[in-house]
Amino acid sequence: MAVVAVAGGPGAPGATTTALALLLCWPLRPGRRVLLAECDPDGGAVLAGALEGRIDAVYGLRNLAVADRRGLLAQTIWEQLIDLSPDGSGERLLLPGLTDPAQAPGLAYTWEPLVEAFHALEAHGYDVLVDLGRSGAAGPGAVLARRADAVAVVTRTTLRGLAAARPRVAALREDLESAGTGADALCLLPVAEGPYPLAEAARELGVAGLGPLPYAPRTARVLSDGGDTADRRFVRSELMRTARTAADGLQQLAARRRQRLAPQPGLPQQPVQQPVQQAAPGPVLGPVQSGQPWGPAPDPYPSGFPQHIAPPAVPQPPAPAPFPQPPQHAGHGEVLRAR
Repeated sequence: MAVVAVAGGPGAPGATTTALALLLCWPLRPGRRVLLAECDPDGGAVLAGALEGRIDAVYGLRNLAVADRRGLLAQTIWEQLIDLSPDGSGERLLLPGLTDPAQAPGLAYTWEPLVEAFHALEAHGYDVLVDLGRSGAAGPGAVLARRADAVAVVTRTTLRGLAAARPRVAALREDLESAGTGADALCLLPVAEGPYPLAEAARELGVAGLGPLPYAPRTARVLSDGGDTADRRFVRSELMRTARTAADGLQQLAARRRQRLAPQPGLPQQPVQQPVQQAAPGPVLGPVQSGQPWGPAPDPYPSGFPQHIAPPAVPQPPAPAPFPQPPQHAGHGEVLRAR
């Protein structure tokens, strides 16, 4: 249904923490799944944070640049995913980010095919959350924001936070208007740390507002540094309740924009300003079994569709218990891979 980008800014406003909260509470209809992709060029944070280093950093975004150059991007994505569903159902997935900012230049030509692949996942029942971090909405990765159905800017409602957000929001608004699908994709998702209410903050920055999210360091630390996300007090916390409300608002914003951008019968089609390369569709996934690697369902495509690549030759150790329960031993996470 939607590709939603989450952007931050200076001062660690909490973009990754917010994106992870949205992943865990994203409303899913039967048969739907949601994927969080850490596309922050400064590096991912979930493996070392929420997962407390319990999963080896051998899978993730860094492997997609090589796959893209080989024409295998759409297939290789499935090998890089980790199941974060509390019940191991495979409904809430993570594409880990870079382990070193020095790897970001190697993705300069991969961002555009990657966002195409994200949109192609809709046919397989996926919504995609894209964590852009502090600087991912500009530079080579700007296409991730331009092609998103909604772009949520996370900021803190302090004078320092709003002052830092103002030029970034202005630049992002201009970029979405000139190179994207319109600045109406932009919204504010503030963290209520300071004295400024949502309406005033949104008016000051010139964008619509969602939320706000509460300033709850103790609860947020579970998402940023690890903890039990299945604990009833966490699930029922104010942070997660407001994140669910924000997720509903983002889905509604994305649906309204898609309706606005949909071709109207009888009207001439507008030429595409920047042609993009179509990514090959990903494989159709079969039923998920908790604790087991994912494999694709029998290929329904006619002959000539790219064959599923073989799994890595490196033997895989047994998967640990699904997040957030602590595993019995350190090792690879529940890696989703094509067979």
